[in-house]
Amino acid sequence: MSVLPLVFWPDPRLSQPCAPVGEADHEALVADMFDTLYAAKGRGLAAPQVGVLRRIFVMDVGWKSGDPTPEAFLDPVITVREQRVDVLEEGCLSIPGLMVPVERPVAITLAWRDARGDMHMRDFDGFEARCIQHEIDHLDGRITLDHLSSQDKAALLAEYKGPQ
Repeated sequence: MSVLPLVFWPDPRLSQPCAPVGEADHEALVADMFDTLYAAKGRGLAAPQVGVLRRIFVMDVGWKSGDPTPEAFLDPVITVREQRVDVLEEGCLSIPGLMVPVERPVAITLAWRDARGDMHMRDFDGFEARCIQHEIDHLDGRITLDHLSSQDKAALLAEYKGPQ
């Protein structure tokens, strides 16, 4: 497999909603996305971050602590959002070096297909729920900066250096 080039903000592809995956075979893309995720030292990666405008993301929240949990999500849909929320700073591989406070529900229920096409539904909470919501934002054409007021966004961007 191979490491794909990352797309960095303000590339307009990061602001475009993605099309459904459909029935095509995406196993090679998913494998390349995992290679890219690990090479970039991330925990989640959405297809638009590698220039593919399809509703796919990969996630492995445990690999950095020695407990790999790789999962691929195709056409994911959040079916339930817990009302309780928290605000945490989030980083993004497409906006390196910039941490943004984002308010999100602490738990969700997600429906999706895996890379083989099998349907799943499961509850997620904590960091997994946050990571999933972050990646689904990418699929919807949103980035962390879109969660800020225009004033807060301008202040953060005034100090942003971009990818190094």
